[in-house]
Amino acid sequence: MQALRLIVGLGNPGSEHAKTRHNAGFRFVDELVDAAGARWSVESKLFGEVARVNIGGRDIWVLKPSTFMNLSGKSVAAALRFWKIEPGAMLVAHDELDMPPGTVRLKFDGGHGGQNGLRDIFKHTGHGKFGRLRVGIGHPGHKDRVTGWVLGRANADDDVLIARGIDDALAIMPLLAEGNFNEAQKRLNTSS
Repeated sequence: MQALRLIVGLGNPGSEHAKTRHNAGFRFVDELVDAAGARWSVESKLFGEVARVNIGGRDIWVLKPSTFMNLSGKSVAAALRFWKIEPGAMLVAHDELDMPPGTVRLKFDGGHGGQNGLRDIFKHTGHGKFGRLRVGIGHPGHKDRVTGWVLGRANADDDVLIARGIDDALAIMPLLAEGNFNEAQKRLNTSS
């Protein structure tokens, strides 16, 4: 993975979705932007909200698509084109059903694993060669309950675990900013 130039948080827009498990990616970028003392601004040509943060002395764009999760690729592709950023310099933060709440992992390349936001990014960029920050939200136990689970709010215990996982991820951002993916991955995988 290249040095980071763009961080994308996936989620659904609107106050009714703000605290849902599916918005774990939005939650991560909101915390990142708050910690950096930056502000969001609406950028209609990128179909989302953008902020610029400084991490480890590097300016990095942050994007929250204003499209729904399943249509995130339109916003991401527009941002990559507009800022002339290669996908390999992008990190996409998203919820991950197949990991317990609070577990946060880095991944580069690979499939979309059924995550519809990633699926749409693949469709619009032509591949999956970019970084992913996978924020565990747990699984409801049966596939028939997945939709209600991801669109629902985490209970208090799970919410605390997710917040701790996001804190762990924020701590390794300087390593990612400089392109040290392997060290960031190693530290994150041993902390959560």
